[in-house]
Amino acid sequence: MSDKAPKRIHERGGIDADIEGAEYFEKRQLEGGVAGWLLLAGLGVAYVISGDFAGWNFGLGEGGWGGLLIATVIMAIMYLFMVLGLAELSSTISTTGGGYAFARRAMGPWGGFLTGTAILIEYAIAPAAIANFIGAYVESLTGFDVGWVVFAVFYAIFVGLHLWGVGEALKLMFGITAIAVVALVVFVASAIPKFDAANLTDIPVTDAFGASAFLPFGLIGIWAALPYAIWFFLAVEGVPLAAEESKNPAKDMPKGIIGAMLALILFAFSILIVAPGASGANYLMESGNPLVEALEAPAAWGGQNLASQFINVVGLLGLIASFFSIIYAYSRQTFALSRAGYLPRFLSLTGRRKTPYVALIVPGIIGFVMAVLNQGDLLILVAVFGATISYILMTLSHIILRIKEPELARPYRTPGGMITTGIACALAVVALIAGFLVDTRVVAITAAVYLVAIAYFGLYSRHHIVASAPEEEFALIESSESELH
Repeated sequence: MSDKAPKRIHERGGIDADIEGAEYFEKRQLEGGVAGWLLLAGLGVAYVISGDFAGWNFGLGEGGWGGLLIATVIMAIMYLFMVLGLAELSSTISTTGGGYAFARRAMGPWGGFLTGTAILIEYAIAPAAIANFIGAYVESLTGFDVGWVVFAVFYAIFVGLHLWGVGEALKLMFGITAIAVVALVVFVASAIPKFDAANLTDIPVTDAFGASAFLPFGLIGIWAALPYAIWFFLAVEGVPLAAEESKNPAKDMPKGIIGAMLALILFAFSILIVAPGASGANYLMESGNPLVEALEAPAAWGGQNLASQFINVVGLLGLIASFFSIIYAYSRQTFALSRAGYLPRFLSLTGRRKTPYVALIVPGIIGFVMAVLNQGDLLILVAVFGATISYILMTLSHIILRIKEPELARPYRTPGGMITTGIACALAVVALIAGFLVDTRVVAITAAVYLVAIAYFGLYSRHHIVASAPEEEFALIESSESELH
């Protein structure tokens, strides 16, 4: 059957779908069997590790050290519990769609689109925020503010590397991430000798309700710090997007995503305690390069030193690792949504090396434009808005599938079952609301973009779904069985 004459079917809820043939999917193939569980764990760490090098410290200005600490504990619980749910879902539904595929099975096409689009907002904007922090590191290294030139160079290089091939890109990404982890270890070892607990609570106390040295901005500061606590873990949920390119997703996915999460928790609390403890929380509140400045602060080593220079050079790799890996994530989410017809189908075309070149380039251009705005802290809020919506929907998907399909084969089962993901879902709702406390205008604009995407689905793409896409096939089977009955 050719692309020109697909068979059309009609599903409940006003969904019209096409059954495309082999020719359609021949133009949309990924390279399989390139990633084992260790590479997947490395990918999970790579997504997030930039959050240890920059971005988290803006939470000090919202909640103080105590507020950010409590917020990080809450978000660590949310992410760990969500990851345990995703480990089950990814071992059961092993397609590139990731969160979109989980929600599609649990809540139908609307649920799949809402989840996939929220994830795409997160992944398209997060590299733009990281590009801003890369610019700050480059400026710290060279003394020159070269702005958009740095953004353009980094987007061109790392989109190009992904176009080269997924196996090569993932291995290079793993190597960069390993070196970045070494930089974190060097930082902690260098900062510990200058640690002073008094530095953690040196932000002036305000007159907010419940304010103290530990919570200088009061109890509300805990809530306001949540979006920046998320930055320690944001995007680890992207590991399932590599399902079709992994060796044994049923076994490798749970090991990879849980291993990554445990490593990230260790990194987050090490940095949160040691960095402000060496330099002072007040000193790091607005820093674009907090680890380097923590070592060079008057309260620490009092100027440039060998360790800070090492962190500045090698620490740049931590930002690059996340920048590089989230480009991979946005391309796979775009590819999956496009292949299934939720987004324009040309976005899922793959080239000779089986890489989704259109899905790499188009969101990259959007991210570059956003990076040029040079508002890293605000871009974090945009990414977090998309992320928290997807977290609510993905954890709901786990709960719904446990109820709706109890007999579904689950190679890995979440400890605590629906209670675990129920707690994660409730905390995700709290985190979503917290974004409005920091900057209502930014979140409102992002919500408007989300609504435009929803209108596109409602008016157009729900009538052009590809029923034979991997994430949609179960619905096609159900439809066929229903016709037989």
